Amino acid sequence: MAAAAAWLGRAAGLGLGLGLVAAAGGRRLLRGGTGAGLRQRGAGILLDGAAVCRAGGAAERCLSRGTSSSQRPKRPLTAYFRFVMDNRPAFREKNPEVSNTELIKKLAGAWRELPASQKQVYEEALKTDWKRYGEQMAAYKAQLTPAQAAALKEERRKQLARRRSIRAKRELSLLGKPKRARSGFNIFLSENFQDSEGSSPVAKLKKLFDTWKKMSASQKQPYLQLAEDDKVRYENEMKSWEAKMIELGREDLVRSKKQRLKKKPAETAKQTETAKASSGRGKKAKLKKSEE
Repeated sequence: MAAAAAWLGRAAGLGLGLGLVAAAGGRRLLRGGTGAGLRQRGAGILLDGAAVCRAGGAAERCLSRGTSSSQRPKRPLTAYFRFVMDNRPAFREKNPEVSNTELIKKLAGAWRELPASQKQVYEEALKTDWKRYGEQMAAYKAQLTPAQAAALKEERRKQLARRRSIRAKRELSLLGKPKRARSGFNIFLSENFQDSEGSSPVAKLKKLFDTWKKMSASQKQPYLQLAEDDKVRYENEMKSWEAKMIELGREDLVRSKKQRLKKKPAETAKQTETAKASSGRGKKAKLKKSEE
C-alpha cells in the first residue's frame, strides 16, 4: 500500500501539490516532552540520536544509519551565516512588519556593506571552527566499522546525487522545458482528487486507483484520448524547445535521435507480429511456387 501510494504521488503531471510520506519499513513516531525524540524506522529505533537496533540481518544497516546521521560532526557555518544569526534578532526588532524574505535581503545588504575589518572577525571564527571540525571528523571516522564507513560513503554519494538532480531540474525549469505528457490515469486523478472520498491524501489516492481499475474501457476512453492529445502537445513543444537549446549551444539537453523515435512496446510488438506474418506468407508462396 505504501509503495503504491508513493508511486502515485510521484506520477508526472498531477499538479496537486501533495506531500506524501512513505516510511520505509514502518511508521515514524515523534514523542515530545523533554526534547527526547523517538523514531521507529525499518530495523530499529533511534532514541535521542542513539541507535537501538533489533536483532537480525538489518541490524548493521540500522546502526550505520544511527551513527552517520546523528553522531557525525556538523559542518561549521560560513562567515555570512554567522553574521546573519548574530544580527537577525536586532534586525527583526527594528523591522517587525517586514517578511522573512525582506529581512534576509536587509541582512544581506548589511553584510555587503560591512567593513573588511569586521568581516575578518567572522572569517577568523570560521577558520577556527574548520580546524576543530577536521579533528572531530578524523576521530569520528576512526571509530567507524568498515560497514559503517561504507554506509557513510554511500549516504554521501546519494546526497550529492540528489543535489545534482535538484540543480538540473531547477535549470531545466528556468530554461522553460515543457512539462511531460500526462497519462490517462493522471488526468483522471487530477480531475477527481478534490471530490474523492478519504480521510487523507493516501486514502484518496487508493480510492481513485481502485476506481480506475474497475472502470470499463469506454469509461476510460475520454481520459486516454486526452492523454494522446497531451502527447502531441508535448512532442510539438519539445521540438520547439530543443531547437531553441541548439541555438543557445545546449545540445547536451537535446534528446538523442533514438529517444525521439522511441516507440511504445505494444506498438513495436504489433509491428513485429505483422512482419513475422508477412514473412511466413512469403515463405509459403515461394514453397508453393517451387513445388509447381
